[in-house]
Amino acid sequence: MTTSPSLSRSNGAASAPKTPDDFTDAELAELSKEFERLPASKIIQWAVDNFAPHLALTASMTDAVLIDLAVKVYPEIEVVFIDTGYHFPETLETVERVRRHYGLNLKIMTVAHHDEELWKVDPENCCSAVKVGQLDRALLGKSAWMSGLRRVEADSRVQAPLVARDLRGLIKVNPIAMWTDEDVWGYIRDHDVIYNPLIDQGYLSIGCMPCTTLPTDPNDPRSGRWAGRDKTECGLHL
Repeated sequence: MTTSPSLSRSNGAASAPKTPDDFTDAELAELSKEFERLPASKIIQWAVDNFAPHLALTASMTDAVLIDLAVKVYPEIEVVFIDTGYHFPETLETVERVRRHYGLNLKIMTVAHHDEELWKVDPENCCSAVKVGQLDRALLGKSAWMSGLRRVEADSRVQAPLVARDLRGLIKVNPIAMWTDEDVWGYIRDHDVIYNPLIDQGYLSIGCMPCTTLPTDPNDPRSGRWAGRDKTECGLHL
């Protein structure tokens, strides 16, 4: 007879942080099911209780919803932003506004200068070089990380778990995976959360400037990402 993995450290919050090896894939799958009925704040609390300080949060700066939720639980959490060198000016302005507002423990990962613009000369591998590689660097020494990935964002994300093991072997937590667009905007309004001004211009999914346009399909918020290409994900969430 198996028992449900605890939603907190077995010896209390003062015990040593756990590692990915402390959880089997079966335990993570069971936890993910349990998390389906919990608010995002409780899921974040579980991640903090088990993995802090070896825990990070990644932010695209489309909005600061997950940051707002996380800093209320753990103000010191390390927030990672990947500066690809190709962001919209509005996105970089949002980074600075959010940093100042929360006094963030912000880690900006910058990409080395390339003589040729990768999105032009090697568009298929550009994301791997400037995004995934930088995330790998940012997560060195971490046991777990959180993202704002949501199931309604794309068909490729509808089965996204609340917690699972990523390809690096780290624990990946998606506290707001179940949130709808209405949930997000309700939270933004209720808590006066900062969001990227490009949203007010009709951009529903914001990535690098060369590969982001206004949505081409009103029913698909990510249709403006890599429009005209057989590409739907950058690889960060594998």
